[in-house]
Amino acid sequence: MSKTLTLRTAGFSRRIDLATLGRLLLALLATALVMLGALSLGKLKLSPLTVLELLWHGGDERLLFIVEQLRLPRLLLAALVGAALAVSGLILQSIIRNPLASPDLLGITSGASAAAVLYLSFFSLLLGPQFLPLAAMLGAGLAALAIYLLAWKQGTSPLRLVLIGVGVSALLAAVTTFVLVFSPLTTTLSAYVWLTGSVYGASWPEPRALGGWLLAILPLLVWLARQVRVQQLDDALAQGIGVRVQWLRAGLLLVSVALAGAAVAWGGAIAFVGLIAPHIAKRLVAPGFAGQAVMAALVGANLVMLADLIGRTLFLPLDLPAGIFVAVLGTPFFLYLLINQRH
Repeated sequence: MSKTLTLRTAGFSRRIDLATLGRLLLALLATALVMLGALSLGKLKLSPLTVLELLWHGGDERLLFIVEQLRLPRLLLAALVGAALAVSGLILQSIIRNPLASPDLLGITSGASAAAVLYLSFFSLLLGPQFLPLAAMLGAGLAALAIYLLAWKQGTSPLRLVLIGVGVSALLAAVTTFVLVFSPLTTTLSAYVWLTGSVYGASWPEPRALGGWLLAILPLLVWLARQVRVQQLDDALAQGIGVRVQWLRAGLLLVSVALAGAAVAWGGAIAFVGLIAPHIAKRLVAPGFAGQAVMAALVGANLVMLADLIGRTLFLPLDLPAGIFVAVLGTPFFLYLLINQRH
């Protein structure tokens, strides 16, 4: 039997599983080591001690520029993108009660991709690239709204959300291809890089903007977190114990779309993070949304950071999109889950 620590104050009570807490601390330490390694490696290799000294005390201006202006914002953007996609996937798997659910399989990422490609192809030259995140988030929101409305029939059910989501995702993928065919050649390459998923060329405004968006979503996520496990019950049973199932499902879907839309807006359509990270988190920590969400965020952050590190160091002087290497890991993992579901 696992040991727990109970915290109680006026109007607040929280039970913390000590084994889960220990594993989260180990995952946090592993994340810090990955970040230190990513800051050290590149075309110019630095020792971890040199990186720490540069970040703490400053020093050689050229080395400080490489670490602080080129590598660190890109690394933080990769971590935030991975964390947001992972938590979004965990929420979807909880409310849909399907281990194969993720933002990229249910149409959310496809909506963001279609809107972003449309913007890159026909509006970026006129309006500039600064509105691309807004277009991607708007596309993700409209796709999710369409899925929810089409799945509505005296309420929504997890099965209808899955079926409608897969259909909408396929339709939006076709729309994206259609737009690419008719887009100017000058923007097609940038659109393909974005569709693969990349944090190439990130500077400080990008992680700051994404971080601010995620902080704005966090209070709603914390407020709804205690109710997530209720969504794993049968709808009739949940309603029988007084839960407003449809309102709760809509709220959680809104949070998931906001997280995935923001991540895709700033990091491109990186696939499989929202599928892989929740499953790893569930195997590492005990049942409970709060612990699994933190673990999923750390796992997702590490996945994207490592994929980006491989993309920019393994094939020098080429700098390949991180989405390629996440897909290399994600495809066999998806097939493994699919085969398991058969039994």
